[in-house]
Amino acid sequence: MSSTKLKPQTKSAKVITLLSRAKGATLDEICKATNWQQHSVRAFLTGLRKKGYVLAREQRGEDGTAYRITQNPSNQRAKGSA
Repeated sequence: MSSTKLKPQTKSAKVITLLSRAKGATLDEICKATNWQQHSVRAFLTGLRKKGYVLAREQRGEDGTAYRITQNPSNQRAKGSA
């Protein structure tokens, strides 16, 4: 059995991985990775916010707006229990 790192299997996991990068991800990048339309990506981002993720929206020059996870629900729980 190889010890290579497994890629995310679900589209949700792919999006969270993209949003977790230091530079985040644009709507177009997420659309290409998931085959979703832009309104579906926006709805997914809203769902992440409702689950407790904190998303930053940043202007990325000509690439447009990038979204990035700055805090996820498990980080918030850890801070709350400290």
